[in-house]
This record gives sequence, structure tokens and C-alpha cells, in this order.
Amino acid sequence: MYRGFENIPYNWHEQIINLLAERIVVVDREGIILYINEAYCEFLGTTVEDAINRPVEEVIENTRMHIVANTGQKELASLHPINGSEMIANRYPLIVDGERVGALGTVMFRTPEEWRMYKTKIQRLVEELKYYKTKVEKELKSKYQFTDLIGNSPAFLAAKKLAERISESHSSVLLIGESGTGKELFAHAIHNNSMRESMPFVAINCASIPEHLLESELFGYEEGAFTGAKKGGKKGQFEIANNGTLFLDEIGDMPLAMQSKLLRVLQEKEVQRVGAQKSIPVDVRIIAATHRNLEKLVEEGKFRQDLYYRLYVIKIEIPPLRKRREDIPHISSNLLKKLEKKFYRKGIELSPEVKERLMQHSWPGNIRELENVLERTINVLDGKTIEVVHLPLYLRDLETESTSKNDSQTVSIEPMQFTPAPIAPLKEVLAQAERKAILNALDVTNGNKQEAAKLLEIGKTSFYEKCKTYEIK
Repeated sequence: MYRGFENIPYNWHEQIINLLAERIVVVDREGIILYINEAYCEFLGTTVEDAINRPVEEVIENTRMHIVANTGQKELASLHPINGSEMIANRYPLIVDGERVGALGTVMFRTPEEWRMYKTKIQRLVEELKYYKTKVEKELKSKYQFTDLIGNSPAFLAAKKLAERISESHSSVLLIGESGTGKELFAHAIHNNSMRESMPFVAINCASIPEHLLESELFGYEEGAFTGAKKGGKKGQFEIANNGTLFLDEIGDMPLAMQSKLLRVLQEKEVQRVGAQKSIPVDVRIIAATHRNLEKLVEEGKFRQDLYYRLYVIKIEIPPLRKRREDIPHISSNLLKKLEKKFYRKGIELSPEVKERLMQHSWPGNIRELENVLERTINVLDGKTIEVVHLPLYLRDLETESTSKNDSQTVSIEPMQFTPAPIAPLKEVLAQAERKAILNALDVTNGNKQEAAKLLEIGKTSFYEKCKTYEIK
């Protein structure tokens, strides 16, 4: 019969054992040393000849080999203090023909230096693991409180007070508002003021994830569920947010097929990973947000009515910036403090003319656009006061429009003969207006085409096609 160990010459055995990382000792049932390799003896400060046939506890301090030989209970990865160091020891009972005959012991480190080297490597891995764990925990924590929601206009205060009042509930919340109004900040604040504040806050943008990836992102997948699936599978956002809050941004852009699956999860309170056979119970509060008119989408058959009512338990409408212009100076001041840290600046202020100019603008991009404008002004600012000249061109042009209106009120107009402007084809006029609107949107979003498409309330594909048609890069 073939037995692999017998193929190795007997005089090789000793050297093979000595070359192993572990230091080895073998005792009989009474704890008498039958074998110990040279490397172990070197570490113990003895010789093989002196150690053989002696009780193990006389040779190895703090040993438990005689106990394992007697009880037959193995001890794995035990800390073993020897010569002022803590070694890692494994102890196994030896069973031959069904009878306990002794025990085998191994120690991983030959010298204290070797242990320290190993400990250093492990410590680095532990610290790295701790760093990433802390990073993930921070990312799953909500960042904003209700004190971070700036504004005193009646419409904004009403939305803020309603959000505070319902934050302790477990019911779903639907945040309605234009792009850039601060829907995500509201979601963070609601979570932070709830009984779930110590649990995860997970945010996911339904519009930014490709349709074929959205299901696995939300619900996770099992190992081997599809080509490229991660070994061991992957948790979905629902599982990660368990006992906490899941913020579904741009819910109005979720595909119909996914809406059905989301509705099932909300009704059954359980998720089923892609490729899995069993369901996993989850307890998650949903906060959804959209800039789109969900009622209209329901009428058009683009959004499930049953899901709409499931989300519509509590509805909070966040007013756009143009409907709370009185808040703009206060919001601007708050944003400047935030930007000062980013640019290592201090004491930046807005001139009275700039405040007036900011309050005149309609802000289609809302607070996101306002922050973008302020960041650009700081980049070109030499002193500490932001003047009109530092503003983007489209905001400086407001002066011309305002001046023209004032002039028309003070100057008496004499009867004049006007030559009618040439009439251009309607198609050409519409194309020029469309091109100008796209350029303005790109200027507002600092060239971000996805955000520009949202401002214009058209799809990304349509937006890119129009840019190609009008040769806008």
C-alpha cells in the first residue's frame, strides 16, 4: 500500500521537522518527553539529550502538555509565556488505534525577536483594519443636524418643523424639492434626530446606478449568482442599513421593474439576495427624495401607484431658493464659513451689491448652484470682500438687465419709427433658445452635464444628443 511518508528517507525526517516554522515536542500519556527538536531546545536553552525522557513540566515552563495528554482535549492558538515572551502554542492529543497514547505540541516562534517581528506585522494589519472599519462607520453615519438647515422664511421653517416633528416616527418619508434644495441634508437631520441615530444611515442615488446593477446594489447577491460575483457574495444596502435608515435619492428615476421589488421589500420587511433561495428579515426606515412630479408619473404609468402611497406616508416639500430669497444672505454667510476651511481663508464677506445681486437671481440650481458660485468667487478673490466683478458673467449681466429696466422708467420715450425685426423660422428660433438654455445650465453646474440635464428636467441621453447637435462640448 502506498504511504507518502514512507517514500521519504528516514534520515531526512529530523531535518524536515527542524525546518518547519513550529517548534515541536512529543510526550507520552504520563507527560514524559519522547521527542523534542533541536530548534525548540535552542530556544529553551537546553539540549535534546538533556530533555528526552524527562517530565515535560521540568523542561518547558508553563507547559500544559501533560494535561492535554491526560484529558485528550486539544488546545489551539493558546498564549504560552516562555522565557519572558508570549508564544502561540497548539497542543493535540495523539490517538493511535483508538487509544490515547500521548500529545503533540508546537510553538510557532523560535525567538522573542521572531515573535516581535510577527507581532509588528499583525499590528499593522490590525491598525489598517481598524482604520477602514472606522472609515466605513463614519460613512454610515449621518452628518447633519437640524441646526445645519439654514433659513427663516415661513415656507422653509414649516418644512423644517414638520421634519423635526416626524423624525422620531418609523414611517416612510417622501422629500419633494428641486435639485439642490437640500433634500439629503433633511434626510440626514431626520435620521440624526430619530431613535435610529446610533444605527447606520445609508444613502443611495437611484439615478446614478445602471439599471442592471441596481438590484444587486439594493438587495445584495450570493456567491456565483452571476459572472464576476464576489466570492462569498455581497450584502445589499438594505442589509447594511438594517435597524437604521435608507435614503433613496431620486426615487422618481427608479425603473418600473425595480419599483415592484422595492414595494415587496417594504411590505414584507425582508430582502432576497440575487441568486439566493431564502429571504433575510430587515428593519429599515425609508426616506425617499425626488425633484420630479410623482403624481404626474403615476398618471403616465411611469411610477407605481401602490409604491407612491407606500412612500407618501409623510410628505415634506422643501421650497426652492427663489421662493425664500430672504434666506440667501444667511445661507451665503454659512457657505462661506464652510468654504473658508477648504481654502484656508478667513473673514471673507459679501459686499452689499453682491448680496442684492444674489437675491435678484432665480437660482435654478438652488443651494448647490449658490455654493458653486461662491467657490468660484473665492478662487479669483484677492482681498476679503466679494464684489460684483468677482461673480460669474451670467450674474454680472443682471446689472445690465436691471439698469435697462430703470432707464426705461426715467427716460421719456418720443414717438419713433421702428423697423420690424426680420422674422426667422420658428424652428431656428427654438433651436437658438434651446442652445442658450443648455449653455446656461452648463455654466450654472460648472460643466457637469448630468446636473445640467437635471436642471433642464430632461434625460441624460437626450441632453447628450442635443449637445452633439448644437456642437456643445
